[in-house]
Amino acid sequence: MSLGLVGRGTVSFRIGRNYRFSAAGNALTAGAMGAVGGLIATWAVFVAAAVLSVPALIALFLIRPNEIDYARARNAGTGEAATNIHRVLDLHKNRNLVVFAAAITLFQLADAAMLPAIGTNVAHSKGGSPLALMSGLIVIPQILTAFLAPWIGYYSERFGRKPLLLAGFGAQIFRALALAMSDDDWVLVLSQVLDGISGATIGVLTILTITDVTTGSGRFNLARGVVATLSSLAASISTAASGFVIQKFGLPSGFLAMAAAAVGATLVTWMLLPETKPAQYLD
Repeated sequence: MSLGLVGRGTVSFRIGRNYRFSAAGNALTAGAMGAVGGLIATWAVFVAAAVLSVPALIALFLIRPNEIDYARARNAGTGEAATNIHRVLDLHKNRNLVVFAAAITLFQLADAAMLPAIGTNVAHSKGGSPLALMSGLIVIPQILTAFLAPWIGYYSERFGRKPLLLAGFGAQIFRALALAMSDDDWVLVLSQVLDGISGATIGVLTILTITDVTTGSGRFNLARGVVATLSSLAASISTAASGFVIQKFGLPSGFLAMAAAAVGATLVTWMLLPETKPAQYLD
C-alpha cells in the first residue's frame, strides 16, 4: 500500500517512518498490556487488544482507495508496460532476488533463536529480577528501531542499500559473539542494542531491496511473500536447531553457531549481491 501511495522514488522514507510507528506501537502496547494485566486481570489483556483494533480499523478506512496506484503497488512498469506482468515461475530467474532471499534466510537462522537463548540465561540469573530484565531486553530493540528506522530509509538513498545491509548483518555477528563470551547483564543489554540496530536496518531494507530487484515485474507482493515465507521457515528451523546445539554442547556453542549463520548472510551479501538502488526511479 505504501508503494502504491507514494511511489518508488520516496518509498524508502515512507517505509522508515512506517517502521518507526510500528516499533513505537509495539513498545507502548507491551507496557500497556503489562499494566492492564497486573492492575486488573489476565482476561483484561485480551479485551484491551480487541479495543486497540478499533482505531487501527478506523485509520485503515481513512485511506482513500483512489489514491493507491495499483500498478505502482505491484511494482509494475509505467504506461503500457504496467500491464506486462512477469510469470510467477520467472521469479527464480531473478538472480538478485534469489541471492537476497538466501541472505535473509541465513540472517533468520542467526536471529530467531537468539532471544529465546538469552531467556535461558536470564532464567538462570541469580541477581535482580529476571522478569524485569527480560521485559527490558524485549523493549530495547523496539525503542532503537523507532529511533533509527527513518534514518535507515534516509541514508539508504544517500549511500545505497548494500553498505547498510552489511552493517545490519555485521551487527548480528557481534551480537552472537558477545553472548558466546559472556552472560553478564551488561552484555545482554548490549546484545539487544545490537539487535535494535540490526532489526531496524534489515527490516527497512528488506522492503526496499525487494522493491529494487522487482521493479517493472509487477510481482513485488509475490516476491515479498516468498521472502517472508523463507524467513519464517528459517526462524522455525533456527529455534529447533539451536535448541539441539545448546542442549548437546552448551549455550556458547549455540551462540557461535548463530554467529556462523550471520557470517554466511554477510558473505553472501558482500560477494554476490550488487548494489540494488537504481540510478533513476521509474516514478
